[in-house]
Amino acid sequence: MKRTKIVDALACTDFGKDINVKGWVRSHRSSKAVDFIALNDGSTIKNIQVVVDPSTIDEDKLKSITTGACISVVGTLVESQGAGQTSEIQCKEIEIYGLCPSDYPMQKKGQSFEYMRKYGHMRLRTNTFGAVFRIRHHMAIAIHQYFHEHGFYYFHTPLITGSDAEGAGNMFQVTTLDLDRIAKGGEVDYNADFFGKRTNLTVSGQLEGELVLLHSVLSTPSVQPSVLRIQILHATWQSSGWLSQRLPSSTRKN
Repeated sequence: MKRTKIVDALACTDFGKDINVKGWVRSHRSSKAVDFIALNDGSTIKNIQVVVDPSTIDEDKLKSITTGACISVVGTLVESQGAGQTSEIQCKEIEIYGLCPSDYPMQKKGQSFEYMRKYGHMRLRTNTFGAVFRIRHHMAIAIHQYFHEHGFYYFHTPLITGSDAEGAGNMFQVTTLDLDRIAKGGEVDYNADFFGKRTNLTVSGQLEGELVLLHSVLSTPSVQPSVLRIQILHATWQSSGWLSQRLPSSTRKN
């Protein structure tokens, strides 16, 4: 059976048909009479509720499905009787793709931003970061669309540079040299480095941007103290700004 995205399943009103949804478990509530599994696949911030009759699924299999588990569900799409949701799935089959241990970090309870930074690869599964990145996506699409419609060009400026464009603060160095060996020797021979000189991640794309008509959204890292109690260094991603220089008429295509 072809998979149905959860965002489409929630919008569907063709009740009574069988569908297949796949995703990770946001929560699992059990009782003697019925189990409720909240399932999400990333297509929407909302979950779809899977209603399971415990007598139809192996008991040990059902108990093993905890928060974070990845499963595939085949069932009948029905109109929901609960408040706050229009549809749910009456489960017929469950296939487990992967289970999660009890110490899975992204539990249903609320997590602090400091805690979620420890698990950056999983924080997208939280409602907070799911909403944040969806907003960022739509903002980026709107900005690119606006400048495209007004005759600008999207331009990728170099990420690695040999100069400090801003002249303030520290920069992230890019090197293939053995820094432990250099620290003992005390001298750095950049002629032996990959680029033949000292290079860093750029903090600005304006030098190249001034040469062309463009708009540029460039991730430019700079070294800033972290807001965490443990003072570590992290990359603060910032926009390089919008450049509005016009190409000379002689260089434009007719």
